[in-house]
Amino acid sequence: MRIRPLLAVVLALCLSLVTTACSGDSQAVQRAAANTTYDDIRNTGKANDCPTIGDSARGSIPLTVGGRYELRDICMHPVQVFAKEEPKNIRQVAQFVEGKILTRYTSSLDEVFGDLTVTESGLNFQEKGGIDFQPITVLVPGGEEFPFTFSSKSLDAKADGSGITTSTDFEGTYRTPSYRTSNFIDPKGRALTTGVQYAQGLIALGGDEKDLEKDNNKRYIDGVGTMNMSITKVDPETGEFAGVFSAIQPSDSDMGGREVIDIKISGELYGRLEEL
Repeated sequence: MRIRPLLAVVLALCLSLVTTACSGDSQAVQRAAANTTYDDIRNTGKANDCPTIGDSARGSIPLTVGGRYELRDICMHPVQVFAKEEPKNIRQVAQFVEGKILTRYTSSLDEVFGDLTVTESGLNFQEKGGIDFQPITVLVPGGEEFPFTFSSKSLDAKADGSGITTSTDFEGTYRTPSYRTSNFIDPKGRALTTGVQYAQGLIALGGDEKDLEKDNNKRYIDGVGTMNMSITKVDPETGEFAGVFSAIQPSDSDMGGREVIDIKISGELYGRLEEL
C-alpha cells in the first residue's frame, strides 16, 4: 500500500516532463508565429532569423506588364561571411576565407521594401527603405578583424521573366555606407567633423606627411556592392517567397585610413509581393 503514493508521484513527474517536452519550447517557436511572446524571443537570437515558408511552396506568381507592384518585408539573414585574403606568394591567387561573425544577433536586414517594375524585357526591383543596413565585424582564422556595413541601400536589381517563380534570380548593385560616421573619434582624437586635426606628438612631423595623411585626413567613403537574390520557394496564395542571397562588397576603410578588402556574404532570403 505504501508503494501507491510513490507511484503516483513518479507518474505525476513523468506527465509533467512529457507535457513540457510537447508544449513547444523556445526552440520550436517561429518568429512570425501568432503565439510568440517577447520572452520566447529574448536572448535567443530568433529575432535575427528570417520567416520561412514550407518546402511545398513551389508555385509561381504571374505579373502584368505595366502593373504596379511592391516587394515588402524583405529579410536577409547572413549565414556565412568570407573575407578575401591576399596570397602568401605571387604564384597564388587571392581567395575568400570563411570568417566568424562577432556581432551578436543583429546582422539581418529586415522590413526592406521597394518598387517592382514589370517590362517586356523583365523585372526591375528598386529598394526604397527599411532596416537596410547593419554594422558587422568578421573574424578570420588569422586573427584579423574586418568591420563592414552589410547593406541593401539603393539596391537596383534586375531579373528575367514576367513573374515570380522558383527560378527567378535578381542581380544588381547597391550602396554600402561607411562603418564610421563623421562624428566618430578615433583613439588619437581625430574625426571628420570634430576632434583634432592631428594627433598629439605628430605635428612636428607634419600632419600631411605621406605615412600619416590617410589617418589624419578623414573622409566619408561609400562603397558599391553586387547582390544576387535567388528565389526557390513561392506561395501564390500569400504572395510570399523565400530563397538565398549572396553579395560581395568592400570592407570598411576606417574613413580612408585602412586598406579595403572584398567581403562575401551569403544567407537566407524572405519577402512578400504586394500589388498596389
